[in-house]
Amino acid sequence: MEEYGKILLIAMPFFLLLIVIERTYGYFKGINHTPMMDSVSSISSGMTNAVKDALGLSIAIISYEWMVSHWALFHIEASVLTYIIAFFVIDFYGYWGHRWAHQINFFWNKHAIHHSSEEFNLACALRQPISSFVNLFTFLLLPAALVGVPARVIAVLLPLHLFLQFWYHTRFIGKLGLLEKFMVTPSHHRVHHAINPEYMDKNHGQIFIFWDKWFGTFQEELDSVPPVFGITRPARTWNPIRINFQHLWLLIQDAYRAENWKDKCTIWFQPTGWRPKDFDEKYPIAKIDNVYRFDKYGQQHSALLKYWSVVQLFVTLGLISYLFGNIALIGLPNIFLYGAFIFLTVYSYTELMDTRKFSVFWEGLRLLFSMSILYYYDDWFGMNTYFPYANWLLVSYFTLSLLMSTYFVVVEFKNTPNSLSYDK
Repeated sequence: MEEYGKILLIAMPFFLLLIVIERTYGYFKGINHTPMMDSVSSISSGMTNAVKDALGLSIAIISYEWMVSHWALFHIEASVLTYIIAFFVIDFYGYWGHRWAHQINFFWNKHAIHHSSEEFNLACALRQPISSFVNLFTFLLLPAALVGVPARVIAVLLPLHLFLQFWYHTRFIGKLGLLEKFMVTPSHHRVHHAINPEYMDKNHGQIFIFWDKWFGTFQEELDSVPPVFGITRPARTWNPIRINFQHLWLLIQDAYRAENWKDKCTIWFQPTGWRPKDFDEKYPIAKIDNVYRFDKYGQQHSALLKYWSVVQLFVTLGLISYLFGNIALIGLPNIFLYGAFIFLTVYSYTELMDTRKFSVFWEGLRLLFSMSILYYYDDWFGMNTYFPYANWLLVSYFTLSLLMSTYFVVVEFKNTPNSLSYDK
């Protein structure tokens, strides 16, 4: 946990800097591919995923270390060649896991969050799942295990492999010549994120594009077909925790409503989007039929709500940074208490971003939670050691946060529906 937290402390400022650079470049070009609320939602999703991973809340049905110890035909020492072989194996593993996440109903639930943004920018790269509590695909690393690649090599390369997928989530980089032949580029990945019929479920590669070319899932970006981004069953919320479980909730409802046991049992493993016969008519759900004619979600926020959401984002980033930098000091079980508070925080302010009037309840609950922590420990997990007035600053912030939420609900949301919808 501690080592992973330190890695995230280094990675987060780097990612945020690149997001700011992209937004600044777009500003001077007069192009806005990074709407503020969309970016806040994306970064918030990344924060929840990072907290989940740092707290070790994911388990593998079968671990790589176990496979190496039981199934390795021989063992090799860590070397440059070992790292190269392992990197290719991890990318092969990534291709098939990614492809199945797009093709199988149940697995789509953990991946839908990544595609839920109706924009395509560096921030949306951070839309990563919290719903993947169980890793079912570790067995795809079997080739590396059979040749005895050490577990520590895989442990080093997995986060590196993930971080290397960040840069190509942008619309500002065109085609890259020779690199297009064998590497995943922004052009390839724009195709992957697009909901145009020509582009759906293509380009699943993560670092190398030749997997798609070999296995028949490659599609070049066409000048005549500009990509349109999002998911065909739009999320209609900025709340990343809601998005993480939307598809799963739909599957549960459809399985419950299904009239025969075959549908109840097989719906989980049918192609993504499959529903029992006539369910689209009996139980309709919002779906984009014409990708060139739909309105993006939540474009009518006030400037004050946008800027307050940014404030909430950066304060939460500060609290998370403190957690990652002091995991050993905070210790067990307090790190899980801290993690629960972060999840409640993100849920609360993204509910406010959705203009849900019930968001004031979540903010009140957050205030009660924070005051209970401060009362019980007389400190915020050791923060007074670094900042003598930390308690007073935190009490002031949590109180202000509740007052601001109350203002928005009572004043700004007075004549609005309970949540945002698509602009008409």
